[in-house]
Amino acid sequence: MKLNLKKPLAFFDIEATGLNVTNDRIVEISVLRINTNDTKDLKTWLLNPDYPISEEASKIHGYNNNELVDKPTFKQKAKEIATFFTGCDLAGYNCLKFDIPMLVEEFLRAGVDFEIKNRRLIDVQNIFMKMEQRTLNAAYKFYLGKNLENAHAAEADTLATYEVLESQLDKYIDTEYSDREGNVSTPVINDIQKLHDFSMHNRNADLIGQIIYNKVGQEVFNFGKHKGKTVEDVFKNDKSYYSWIMKADFPQYTKNLLTNIKLKMI
Repeated sequence: MKLNLKKPLAFFDIEATGLNVTNDRIVEISVLRINTNDTKDLKTWLLNPDYPISEEASKIHGYNNNELVDKPTFKQKAKEIATFFTGCDLAGYNCLKFDIPMLVEEFLRAGVDFEIKNRRLIDVQNIFMKMEQRTLNAAYKFYLGKNLENAHAAEADTLATYEVLESQLDKYIDTEYSDREGNVSTPVINDIQKLHDFSMHNRNADLIGQIIYNKVGQEVFNFGKHKGKTVEDVFKNDKSYYSWIMKADFPQYTKNLLTNIKLKMI
């Protein structure tokens, strides 16, 4: 089933120096832009991370620092990459936990404004896990009946994710589910907003789910000793908590969110 788009949808995949979205850097990013007229544009950037590639990451994607030393850095390509994403909702495989937070952190370091709040986000892995609970390779085999060649190359994974989502639309078109509010609907009806909603485990206020929204739309901590408490209540009653977060190893996007909340309180 073809996607029913009212704005472009950008499928993307990132290969990085490691899995820490705060400290690690992007090595390769591939973006498949699906336009509303069903035309497609594909771009891939190979980048010098200017940061050590972990041995584990190198074994997965095959890149090492020596062969990337002459490539441009993300900062040098940031405006070009941001332009390619212009006007797009975002989709990927495990993108909510990794690719999107990693991408936003890189844009923040590069000083390039990349608005995320007004984009709808679709995580094909979450749809798959809710329905079948498998990996991308297994998803590709399950939905398309063939093996995924060149797995863990950003471009191959990006194209595979797009194909899997289209197949999911066909497979689950008549399947009903109950959302967090108890409303019964079909999970992958051909509507980007419903796909966005179904991809989410929580309503995240930040990008990696450390701050989420409660039922009345208040930001709530989703980790640590204050898990389940609203951010405002914690900042009122534990004066040192904000300072601890600012000094700790949290993504800059999360720190910016908490700073904005604190400023509103003042």
